[in-house]
Amino acid sequence: MPIKIPNSLPATEILENENIFVMTENRAMHQDIRPLNVLILNLMPTKIVTETQLLRKLSNTPLQIQVEFLMTQSYVPQHTDISHLESFYTTFDQIKERKFDGMIITGAPLDHIAYQDVSYWEEVCGIMDWCKTHVHSTLHLCWGAYAGLYYYYHIPTLDLDTKLSGIYDHRVIKKNSPLFRGFNDIFHAPQSRGITVSEDDIRKVPQLEMMATSDIAGVTMVKTTDSRHFFITCHLEYDSDTLKQEYERDLAKGLNPTIPYHYFPDDDPNQTPIVNWRSAGQLLFSNWLNYYVYQSTPYDISKVD
Repeated sequence: MPIKIPNSLPATEILENENIFVMTENRAMHQDIRPLNVLILNLMPTKIVTETQLLRKLSNTPLQIQVEFLMTQSYVPQHTDISHLESFYTTFDQIKERKFDGMIITGAPLDHIAYQDVSYWEEVCGIMDWCKTHVHSTLHLCWGAYAGLYYYYHIPTLDLDTKLSGIYDHRVIKKNSPLFRGFNDIFHAPQSRGITVSEDDIRKVPQLEMMATSDIAGVTMVKTTDSRHFFITCHLEYDSDTLKQEYERDLAKGLNPTIPYHYFPDDDPNQTPIVNWRSAGQLLFSNWLNYYVYQSTPYDISKVD
């Protein structure tokens, strides 16, 4: 939570210039508090794993957050027990009249499938369109990020020659952005994808701003100038063994995958990976929740527009 200080204290301007969040007494006195309503459209086949990863990141904050999970109606997930879906998931028809403070749209294993060929593409488009007026701020992750950039801004997705898999260095571009409070100038993050987008295409769109990039992995974080949408291509929510499991899965399929970059010590898959992205992951989700959801969403959620 922010530190609360007197309105006219000289330190206020200094701290703000150092990218430290402060709250004046006047603002604090007029704040009402209620739980944040966050909706997660979980498109991953391993739903329980993804649920756990995201809830871990969302829970390490003093904010009260009410999370609901959304699944597609046009495609019934095949890798999750139906009883789990019936118990913990809702469909768009059930929530479309409601409004939410925040939303997360996850990735999906659909890298080399044309968007129009995805069985639930029209439904996802409808949900993204609905987000414009029913969600205060939306976090798009991996495939969800590429899908969002394509749907909202017609930015084409480009196939990579080989799958990008491993832990890469990423450079913060907007150092004074609240999104990066607590970040190092260079942070580590997992990548696992076979697609990308052109940085030139991003920079041609005036409503978008580049937030972080990587010399090897390319475009990493993009947001809209009004902070209503964030597009994150890396996987800061990943567990320590997620890339290992993906690598072993691809080996078992006979895909001859390359060893994930800078992941296993000495590039030896028999060694235990060392996590060097956990703190950045926690900061990313906490900063998004605090500065782009909690601090700016209307107290009366019906006024989200």
